[in-house]
Amino acid sequence: MRASLVGGVLAEGDGDSENEAVDHMSVTGRSNEELHEQAVAEAAQRYEDSAAERERVEGRIAAGVRFPDSPDALAARAERILDRGGLSPSAVVADIHGEAMDLPHTNERIINLSNELQAWSFLPRGVRAGATVARITLRRDGRELPHGTGFLVSPRLMMTNHHVLPDEGFARQCFAEFNAQVTVDNVPDTAVRMELDPGTFLAADRRLDFALVAVTPAQDGRPPGEIFGWNRLSVQLGKVVLGEKVNIIGHPDGRLKEIVLRDNSVLVRLDDFVHYLADTRPGNSGSPVFNDQWEVVALHHSGVPKKDDQGRVLRKDGQPWSRGDGDDAIDWVANEGVRISSILKHLARLDLGPGRRALLAEMGPDSGLDQSTAAPQPQGITPAAPGITSPPVTGVPMTVTMTVSETRTQVPKKGRPARGTAFGGRQHLVFLHGRDQQSKEPEDLRRSWTSGLNHGLTLAALPTVDPEDVWFPFYGTRLADLVSGRESTARAVGLDEVSAAAAAEVFAAESPTGSYEQLLYEAAARAGMPQNGPAATEGFGAGLVGALHRPLSWLAARSDLDEWTIATFLRDVDLYLGDSSVRQAVLDSVLETMPATGELVLVTHSLGTVVGMDLLTRLPEGLEPVLLVTAGSPLGLDGVNERLLARGPHRPPKVRDWVNVWCPTDAVAVGCPLEDERWGKLTQLAVQNGRDRAHKIEEYLAHAGPAREIGTVLTRTA
Repeated sequence: MRASLVGGVLAEGDGDSENEAVDHMSVTGRSNEELHEQAVAEAAQRYEDSAAERERVEGRIAAGVRFPDSPDALAARAERILDRGGLSPSAVVADIHGEAMDLPHTNERIINLSNELQAWSFLPRGVRAGATVARITLRRDGRELPHGTGFLVSPRLMMTNHHVLPDEGFARQCFAEFNAQVTVDNVPDTAVRMELDPGTFLAADRRLDFALVAVTPAQDGRPPGEIFGWNRLSVQLGKVVLGEKVNIIGHPDGRLKEIVLRDNSVLVRLDDFVHYLADTRPGNSGSPVFNDQWEVVALHHSGVPKKDDQGRVLRKDGQPWSRGDGDDAIDWVANEGVRISSILKHLARLDLGPGRRALLAEMGPDSGLDQSTAAPQPQGITPAAPGITSPPVTGVPMTVTMTVSETRTQVPKKGRPARGTAFGGRQHLVFLHGRDQQSKEPEDLRRSWTSGLNHGLTLAALPTVDPEDVWFPFYGTRLADLVSGRESTARAVGLDEVSAAAAAEVFAAESPTGSYEQLLYEAAARAGMPQNGPAATEGFGAGLVGALHRPLSWLAARSDLDEWTIATFLRDVDLYLGDSSVRQAVLDSVLETMPATGELVLVTHSLGTVVGMDLLTRLPEGLEPVLLVTAGSPLGLDGVNERLLARGPHRPPKVRDWVNVWCPTDAVAVGCPLEDERWGKLTQLAVQNGRDRAHKIEEYLAHAGPAREIGTVLTRTA
């Protein structure tokens, strides 16, 4: 296959003939109407060619078979439903365990239950998915014309159809409108316009009829995905089976956002396309097709028109259709979507530069577009930031040189002490950060933490805090140097190992005490991972990752964190707890910027909560800890608390009050609430952090509850 850059659009041919290459190069010269008509014609031909398979499926459905798919497909689907929390375990037990059934029957029953019984979360999850969908509007002759639908698939990338955005020039005439919908009170919401940025990224393919385009950040610099959320695309099997229902959210005929909810059955699954019955309209071009767990299974791109024996498109009255009749007159018999797995495989094969490959990597590890599809980078790969992957995977076995981490030794940055007049010189507010802070400036971090806290204090009607009144110890550079010093610097690994799961295998092998794997499995078990086998992956990488893939993917699926973040976080926790020299170096760095006397209010986050528990055993005699705050903490894991300096769950020494705050979608805090009675008396606060910000300390501190606990102590009179 050959890829070419046409007007800023990567269009990949599906053959090697010169005529075909010319055909692709002329795509941008066609009108959108012509491209749409071509997509419709090709969809109709595929529908006709698959008639025998469709009749077989419809016959089995008529005979009472709910899901006329293969046993392997049913097994993969049932496992994914259970893995992704698509069905209450109590419902499974009540319905399945009452009678003896063979495995295929059990899988069918699980899928059927997931179709019939929806948890309450089905609705808010749908709202969350819908927020990622935007109306694409075209500027033409001084007018703004609704043109299609798109949806965010990464913090900065939006997916739609090629016939909606055929090339860079056309894309520059369009913009995206989020919140183009009605509110719960049925009044129009306030739409948010965001410009497309095809100069930064635009990849498209005519045959698969998809386009992937960058969207400019908001005025405050935030990418659109941080504001509206984004859909994590997956190459894994089990997202939908024949006969199952799907949901579509889009802008039919350019109207405000609408949803086609569950009254749609998948009829045929082809190599790259899927056919389903759904009530969609032309403006739905570019809409996401969801399963009941709100995972994107296809990109909607065309209706399938009814044709007569002569191949002519028919109107609803049975007469031949002509262009002047309009799309409304066509007798649509089905719809066609492009399989997401096919689009992801196509993207993996594109020859992109580092910057554009980095944008694809932001789609997350489940997309298969991170290191698992990349050739080596000369400077190495840092698992903590999947970042850059590189040009095309050919399917030929190859060996690459991977640097698991190559953080250069730096002069350690110094922490920031508070000014002597802070809180009358009697109280001391200390922020203790977590991992992966080495590239940041302590002063910037202190201001960011304080900003989050001040937001929460304002909500709690308490005085705000000046950043210069806060102590901010900093151990980020020291920890990063220690981590890079322990990791392999240039080891030959197979292409299949360049993934989050394979990196976890390396971390497990290099664990100081051999506890990394145990820590990962305990976290997954506490997140409800059942004890059955791992789900297969669809496409490249299948079966190549080791036993740690499943707990990683389980934790990622049930949280707001990706597999790389989870794998590297646990690596750093394991290294801190397992290597006494690392622990001592981190504690020494913290003690370099700490008050010596007075009352201590210690606010800790992430790995910092573990460091903080150890720190409390080494405080100067004149420093009295009156309040400890642990946010986003892994202390609930036995693999963590049993390796603290004080060993096991315990009341922190000398602490007067303790507040533990966590978010249910924060995989780092999977052991919370802290229920072991040995922890003693503490205040436990569960909060709901914003999408994609579940583990952010600024988000934790911005809630009134934890901020009130801190502010009340700081304003308390002696």
